[in-house]
Amino acid sequence: MSVRRRTASGPLRKPAFRLLAAAWVCINLADSALFLVVAVWMKELTGSDAAAAGVFAALGLPAVLAPVLGDIADRYSRRLLLIIACAAILPVLGLLLLVGDPGDVWIVYGVMVAYGAIGYLIAGAQSGLVRDLLDDDELAAGNGLLSTIDQAFRLLAPLAGTAAFVLVGPEIVILVTAAAFVCAAVLLGGLRVVESEPDPREGRYLKQIFAGFRHLRATPPLGALTIAIAVAFGATGITNVLVFPLIDDILGLPAAALGVIVTIQGVGSVAGGATAARVIRSLGERRTVALGLVGLAAAFGGMLACAMTPRPVGLALTVALSVVGGVAVPWILVAYVTMRQTLTPPRLQGRTGAASNMAINVPQTAAVMAGAALVAAVDFRLLVAVAGLIILVGAWVAVRGSVRPATDAPEPASDVVP
Repeated sequence: MSVRRRTASGPLRKPAFRLLAAAWVCINLADSALFLVVAVWMKELTGSDAAAAGVFAALGLPAVLAPVLGDIADRYSRRLLLIIACAAILPVLGLLLLVGDPGDVWIVYGVMVAYGAIGYLIAGAQSGLVRDLLDDDELAAGNGLLSTIDQAFRLLAPLAGTAAFVLVGPEIVILVTAAAFVCAAVLLGGLRVVESEPDPREGRYLKQIFAGFRHLRATPPLGALTIAIAVAFGATGITNVLVFPLIDDILGLPAAALGVIVTIQGVGSVAGGATAARVIRSLGERRTVALGLVGLAAAFGGMLACAMTPRPVGLALTVALSVVGGVAVPWILVAYVTMRQTLTPPRLQGRTGAASNMAINVPQTAAVMAGAALVAAVDFRLLVAVAGLIILVGAWVAVRGSVRPATDAPEPASDVVP
């Protein structure tokens, strides 16, 4: 009897995954436009690069709550949590409609913190649902598809969002974002899935919420890959600050041009998401992460070259490096998430996902804050060079690093692939 080999379209044969993917389309339509428009809005409202970068920092701050949010995702129905999260975002977004002058910046930062916290809950619940819906050999293709959706909207939504911001104002972007989350909640309401049973709550609460960190440490090579990506993505956080001096001072473009640059990066990201499963099958997760990090470091090298060349050449390099960086990021994340999901028990998915998100995003947020403080005092070319070297260190850790299993770590579940 011949055995049919699963293809990248395999996950889409499942109606529940198709519905989850459709909801993911709505969520990413909302998310991809909003964060960038708010950053551009702050730049226009205050004239400050640091104020604009503060939007990205505010989005990252809720990472400190990730263990708690991950534990919630492991204790309750993930489908229901996704619906509640999409609904909870609506009043939060409504507060942005109150912003009218630079004195209201605190409202924007507060909204971004709340929005980021809800985003972590959505990420934890979604990761667990994907693990419940797909078999091990479908995970790379499923994650690749979700990443492609994510990156496709990063290609289209920022340009549309910034155009709407320039022509009409931020209100239209806020309203469209709210409508997209309503659509996602409705779609998720029709999703039918048999979810894995939650773990019984045993022992101290702090021990339970930090179980994801222990699992990462005790499960090679997840520990090494987490460290590698945390180091590298921490360095990339500085670009959220440096991108405005690059656009203003080197390329001579208005702040709204960031939407065009992010859209160009989205071209590479869509290609990266679409090819990630194939690259993983050829190289394995660990080497795919390392290759993606090398590509990311090359993009930083191109950014440094932009600052040392005539303006037309710098603009062409910006386009090229944006595409390279766009391809690299989905390769890194899809490979890492696929390995993490495969090596993690179903009802530890939320806490392990939260632990990895916290390990990766906290350094990135710290880098944004540090960059905002340093950009006025240090030549941004030096900051770019240092960031590129740090990313290369992360690539070396991905290939060569190892983490010794913890002696007190819990035994993996029987359905975890060794």
